Amino acid sequence: MSAVETGGEEAASESTASVPSSTEVLVVGPAGYRTEGTGGIGRYIAEQRRYLEDRVSLEVVDTAVRTPERPVQYLRTAAVVLLTWLGFLARRRPDVVHVHTSHSFSFYISAPYVLVAGLLWNRPVILHVHGSSFDAFIEEASAPAARFQRAVFDACTAVVALSDHWRDVLSARVPPERIVVVPNAVDPDEYDPDPAANPPHLVFVSNHIERKGIVEVTEAIDELQEAGVRFRATIAGSGPLSGHAEALADAHDDVDYVGFVSEERKRELLGEGSVYVLPTRAEGLPIAVLEAMAGGNAVVSTDVGGIPSIVDEANGALVAPGDVRGLTDTLGELLSDPDRTEQMGRVSRRRIEESYAWPDVVDELLGLYARALNDRVDGDDGAGAGVGTGADGDAGADDAPDPAVGAET
Repeated sequence: MSAVETGGEEAASESTASVPSSTEVLVVGPAGYRTEGTGGIGRYIAEQRRYLEDRVSLEVVDTAVRTPERPVQYLRTAAVVLLTWLGFLARRRPDVVHVHTSHSFSFYISAPYVLVAGLLWNRPVILHVHGSSFDAFIEEASAPAARFQRAVFDACTAVVALSDHWRDVLSARVPPERIVVVPNAVDPDEYDPDPAANPPHLVFVSNHIERKGIVEVTEAIDELQEAGVRFRATIAGSGPLSGHAEALADAHDDVDYVGFVSEERKRELLGEGSVYVLPTRAEGLPIAVLEAMAGGNAVVSTDVGGIPSIVDEANGALVAPGDVRGLTDTLGELLSDPDRTEQMGRVSRRRIEESYAWPDVVDELLGLYARALNDRVDGDDGAGAGVGTGADGDAGADDAPDPAVGAET
């Protein structure tokens, strides 16, 4: 598949050379600079900044806040949100505003940035939609909420979906010609696959919460170990359900629970793995699965969100969410056939290199910015500023622990 698709023929096809390095791009989203950890969006923003900062003039407005647990924390959160918003209003106006959002609270936090940039500043706005439950957010919206969602989307030049599935979901609120499919990405050069692990190595790296399927994973591993299937398993991550992983590791010599791991150790684990398992109940397009594919793993996951666009019978298998029997049988088949698993891992790696590598996706983002800027110039009455000038009429000066609110992929 190509890295980018749209409902029309012109999908971000402009040459990246048409985006001068002086172009000012303001990225808005839960980057996690003020919090102790970042979710999927924060990781995406970090990589976006890393790969784009030499191509354009890029700055980030971090909208991440901690989830309040006590009344006094609600006041602190409100103060952080207000100060961030006021800083945004006072800043130099960029050429392009790229807003990352998710469902629920995250959407309402990001909406004012979209509306001001698109309607008051008259700037091109790219709204990048993440989140595991954005479909329910749209489908279950009340009539007033649906009207507000449409108003936010109408203020955007383009809306980014993570896969064809999410493009179809967003089409309930956004004209198809303004939806652009840009998948998440990883850097395959950061992973060193060892596809011939003996015995096969099963890896789970994710948050230990119900949605990620940690309970199903531990039940499946326990049954396979009791049945004498030859493999070793490593479970990484932390969360309220980590007790299941600890108990499993205590019961079986070939199962290790290593807790929370650094990014470097995570990449090492994925490079050592044969099969990556993530029986999640809801996802956008999980970066964790792309990372596992870059590490040369066969993937066993679920048929939710954008996962079917990256995992099929060539590089893994999909089961229904919550289906422990199906998960156990599928894992047993793959772990008992190392040659097949190794071949799937090679397909996973090749798929990342061909369609989900950051250098390619960055070019697509630059093409999207070029199209947004060209559309603005074509529709401009002459009052606006040119690309890279920052704008006329500026007001103001120049310029995993607790996850951040809305910081999903």
